[in-house]
Amino acid sequence: MARENMHGCDLRKGRVSIPGQVYSITLVTRKREPFFRDFRLARTLIGIFREYEKKQVTKSLCFVVMPDHVHWLLELGNKKELSAVIQSVKSLASKRAGRKLWQKGFYDHALRRDEDIAAIARYMVLNPQRAGLVEHYNDYSHWDAVLL
Repeated sequence: MARENMHGCDLRKGRVSIPGQVYSITLVTRKREPFFRDFRLARTLIGIFREYEKKQVTKSLCFVVMPDHVHWLLELGNKKELSAVIQSVKSLASKRAGRKLWQKGFYDHALRRDEDIAAIARYMVLNPQRAGLVEHYNDYSHWDAVLL
């Protein structure tokens, strides 16, 4: 699976969008600014993830909103292509924040059947602890996972 270049070159070349496929997504903030240190902005983004799940556009298996990037493990629904989902989420988050939040593009990885989704979710959830933001992952406010 091709990954989108964070500089915008060949952004969708080789990208496949498959309903029911599980994807690991990483979104990075503009200039790696720590916008999501702001509790309200982080919760706004999480609210958008929940809205997309309610509308059955995606099923969030895990997400972690870090100060300057986001990890999102999702199952794609059949209502939108992956690129359209990500573009829409980023656009809506920026609109609600009242400023541009994101670098162009995103990283994605379509999980193979033999990849351990729970292990990937655990890795994501431990990101704030590894980054030294909290002593224990449970102390971090901006994550959720349906399986660990």
